[in-house]
Amino acid sequence: MKEKDFDIKTKVIKETFDDNSHIVSSIDSNELEIDSNIHQGGDIFITSTGEFIDLEFQDVDFTAEELAKYMEFAEELYEKYGKRISIYILCPKNINVNVKEFEIYSNAPFTIKLACINEDPCEIILTHIKEKMKKETLDANDIMMLARLPGMCQKEDRKYYLTEYIRIVSRL
Repeated sequence: MKEKDFDIKTKVIKETFDDNSHIVSSIDSNELEIDSNIHQGGDIFITSTGEFIDLEFQDVDFTAEELAKYMEFAEELYEKYGKRISIYILCPKNINVNVKEFEIYSNAPFTIKLACINEDPCEIILTHIKEKMKKETLDANDIMMLARLPGMCQKEDRKYYLTEYIRIVSRL
């Protein structure tokens, strides 16, 4: 993960989820060797105490299946590494949260927090990518996120995000 992306994402963790853990690095999920049938996590960070923080972007309704996916991921990490995990999930305004808040019983110490944002996350991502293009070359993660925008946005905005995706990729 590039330094600027690291700084932005750790700022989100601190400000949106009120987590003051000292984050020392990010880690690629491939390095964690999570079983392939389990959710691989989003942006994963390691704290100075060796605990994990997983920052996710939820682009579909938050259902019981989605919650179970994150719980299974947390339990897998704990089983392999014996470290606590905090999973922070950013939810855009256009998704539904269909699961009530309740205490989860598990042998693995983990926390799952959702933050529903009122801003259009697609516009935030697009603006970030356009600003990044002015200063540096986009990487594969940027292109992947850009390609996902038409599927993440509201139906009436798909053509706009698809057009922006085509314009940007055509300039590369």
